[in-house]
Amino acid sequence: MRPYLLQGHERPITVVKYNHDGDLLFSASKDQVPSMWRTENGERLGTFHGHKGTIWDLDVDRFSRWLLTASADATVKMWACETGECLQTFPHRGPVRGVAWSENNRTFATISDPFVEHNAKISIFDTESDSVDPVLEIDIPKEHGKRVNATKIWWTYLNEHLLVSFDNGVIRLYNPITGDIDDEIRAHEKKINRLQMNKDKTLFITSSADFTAKLYDAVNLQHLKTYQTDRPVNDAVISETKDHILLGGGQEAMSVTTTSGKVGKFETRFFWLVYEEEFGCVKGHFGPINALATNPNGLNYASGAEDGYVRLHFFDKSYLDMKDPVPEAEESIDGDDDDDDQKPAAADQ
Repeated sequence: MRPYLLQGHERPITVVKYNHDGDLLFSASKDQVPSMWRTENGERLGTFHGHKGTIWDLDVDRFSRWLLTASADATVKMWACETGECLQTFPHRGPVRGVAWSENNRTFATISDPFVEHNAKISIFDTESDSVDPVLEIDIPKEHGKRVNATKIWWTYLNEHLLVSFDNGVIRLYNPITGDIDDEIRAHEKKINRLQMNKDKTLFITSSADFTAKLYDAVNLQHLKTYQTDRPVNDAVISETKDHILLGGGQEAMSVTTTSGKVGKFETRFFWLVYEEEFGCVKGHFGPINALATNPNGLNYASGAEDGYVRLHFFDKSYLDMKDPVPEAEESIDGDDDDDDQKPAAADQ
């Protein structure tokens, strides 16, 4: 498995995302300039200039026409993917942590951090409106005198709810019309770093600083599986074509310079979705993995890390042909994967 090394950012990567068809990859980092890449060969097609702060999140619409970027400069910008032109800027009261298109590709939702006297907020905007003001704004009040930050937002199937994760380990379902909380669970004891849904929005997986990732039913918020690791999990994704989970993370970024890449454990780890067991890993990054994404076609995946690189990994035939484990074959499968996973790191070094 020989990856493409995408060198287009100068600061740590914050998010990587494929479009709906899987032929384009979008990446953003703390250098304020999102990039668009061709998945087939890793060629950079363009950049989007205009933000004055870290890009924390982005989302592309169903037909790859418009890109939304959420930034620490307290704005969300809408871009034309084909030309790179900024079509509209939506101001917020605080740094914007997340953004998500609804399924009608007309409205979108954002989450913003507390700022001065303002609490954290969930906002819904209409791109066909003449105004850049939100059509609905949901205030996230303090809990026990402490401000609460939202970390990720998604629309559920058919725009029924807004699914929002928080830094206190809570997940809530909000009604996008009234703003009411329809359901709430405590998924983790520590911060939820990222929440990702599968393509048909039946499952979602959380990544937490408590060293675990958890799989949930997106309809009733029922906990299904837990994937235990020995380090903070920054991102986790559900494979679209196999019963696999990909996890990325590593030690805290502030202590990275004190250890080598081998000790810091900066690899992408592969788990069986059903059995909750790790069966392989892919090395290569020199810093904690901050973002992961799998191609909808199942042929490749992308990882972005604190080292500023995006790595585009194409699965080899042995992985694509892999079947679910049977007891007699588990040992040989583990051995094959470990051998394959050494190749990308060795090739790049």
